[in-house]
Amino acid sequence: MRKSVFRAPLLAAGFGILAFAQAGSSPARVGIIHIQNAIIQTKDGQKAAADLDARFAPRRREVDQKQSEIQALEAQYRSGVNTMSDEAKAKMARDIELKRKLLQRQTDDAQAELDQEQQRVIQDLGGKMMVVIDKYAADHGFALILDVSVPQNPVLYASNSIDITRDIVDLYDKASGLPAPAAPAAAPSKPVAPPAKKQ
Repeated sequence: MRKSVFRAPLLAAGFGILAFAQAGSSPARVGIIHIQNAIIQTKDGQKAAADLDARFAPRRREVDQKQSEIQALEAQYRSGVNTMSDEAKAKMARDIELKRKLLQRQTDDAQAELDQEQQRVIQDLGGKMMVVIDKYAADHGFALILDVSVPQNPVLYASNSIDITRDIVDLYDKASGLPAPAAPAAAPSKPVAPPAKKQ
């Protein structure tokens, strides 16, 4: 019954399409951004992820301990199934099932709380990020900026040369004035790249 317990505090935001039509000359530049990675890579994002991880670590350890206890009971049940009385087997089976249900409920509650906290952080950091993106678009003449972190976005192909994610992260960090966190969150396992063009 081993289940992935507590998704790592990966801060993600689906902002969809970010469009900016600025006054003045008619800008024609188009850019892409991976908002999810941008938020994670900022110093604020790394600090928020580390804070959430530290806050939920005791509950994660508690869930892991209970999972181990259930596995030990299951092993005990299997090893004694031929020697225990029917009554003892039935009682142990009920105990195991009850512990499984309690663990599942505890895991679901903790995950729901973690998701709620992540959304709160995302709203806060996302609002700050949008201010930076808006200024960047105005300063650099962008007519359209697309978020490629949303799987359902309409972007079929985008060149890496129009990816502004790193620029936005740098500008955000510069504006925040925060030092780099002592223990930054783990980087994404795969490099950021726009969706490949469909054949």
